[in-house]
Amino acid sequence: MSNAITFKILEDIAKDLSGDEITFPTFLDITFQVRSALKDPNLSIEQLAKLVGAEPLMSAKIIRMSNSVALNPSGREIADVKNAIVRVGMEAVRTVSFAVAMEQLLKSKQMHAFEGISKKLWEHTSHVAALCRVLARKVAKINGDEAMFAGLVHDLGVFYLMSRAANFPELVNDKVELHALLVDWHDNIGHALLSALGQPESVLKAVQEHETDREIVEIKSLSDVLYVANKIANRSASWRDPELDGAVDTSILDEIFDAETLAEIIEESEEEVQSLKSALGG
Repeated sequence: MSNAITFKILEDIAKDLSGDEITFPTFLDITFQVRSALKDPNLSIEQLAKLVGAEPLMSAKIIRMSNSVALNPSGREIADVKNAIVRVGMEAVRTVSFAVAMEQLLKSKQMHAFEGISKKLWEHTSHVAALCRVLARKVAKINGDEAMFAGLVHDLGVFYLMSRAANFPELVNDKVELHALLVDWHDNIGHALLSALGQPESVLKAVQEHETDREIVEIKSLSDVLYVANKIANRSASWRDPELDGAVDTSILDEIFDAETLAEIIEESEEEVQSLKSALGG
């Protein structure tokens, strides 16, 4: 019976993603509005502040971030969205907007059945996003904000699949079948979802390939960064159940890095994880 349900979910998703309207929690709407707005080279601080200000929770998080110790060494507090954006930077708004959306999604009623895996998934996502930022800056020499965003959305397919599976109690209660669905389909579903939401090709490619094992001689592209970040995070913060899926093979990391370099990257990424959690009030 479970296989029939899995097929039904995938069939529904295929119809959903090929249509004009995407059925997904509305928490993500503001995130992609912000991201689309940031593509406009003529976007002003005032325009972005108006968009962010329309979402009270996001406004509060942006202001909270601007008043953090790291960004406010003078101790002068900011209480308005416009000046908060000036302090944190326009690109940081994109990261916070998505993190807020995911926080809301995880707390939504439909995700209660997946509380355990959702917590592990968000922990994994936080580590991957942080590692992406560090690897992009230190190793690949590419845009760290873009890499962090890719890390934040790389497992969006898992969240999406869970939101659809919530309508099928039989599947929710079948841990083996549910886990297989999430593991086998999340990368392609995530790619399709992000494509439908108009995300750039570099992010789409990285998301689709983040589980595809391959040889990495040099970390150069966004796809390389996300793949390696995901491998590192899987050593200490994997969302998968090893009893159902086995341990993720991370041996490639020992071919790419020496122990000291890898330890430095992980240590630096931990600071980024805490910064992200602090921005969310976590």
